[in-house]
Amino acid sequence: MTPVTEAKVTYAIWGVVAGAGAAMIIGFNWGGWTTSSTTEKMSQEAVLTSRASICVAQFMTGPNHTMKIKEFKGVESYKKSELIEQGGWDKMPGEDKAAWGVAGACVAGVEAALVKTGA
Repeated sequence: MTPVTEAKVTYAIWGVVAGAGAAMIIGFNWGGWTTSSTTEKMSQEAVLTSRASICVAQFMTGPNHTMKIKEFKGVESYKKSELIEQGGWDKMPGEDKAAWGVAGACVAGVEAALVKTGA
């Protein structure tokens, strides 16, 4: 191989390497690419959010909900999750056991709903 051809091949290889690196940097930072662990975390957060929304809806529309809201407001903040668990609102329809973290997220959602409605 001539020195000129060798230099062209070297520059071509470095160009491919630099282009691949630039594509990865652009893709992960601005292109919306994610790793599998990031995608898994995002999907778990989305499921928890939807379960908390269902819990809030079950709490706010259940029988005697005005009495339960008064009870919720009267309970100390660290016992609100227990109140949600005892009422069974953190369980999804058809499930025997609630998923981890739903009661805590439900408490935050109920508090936000009460602020929004002014109740």
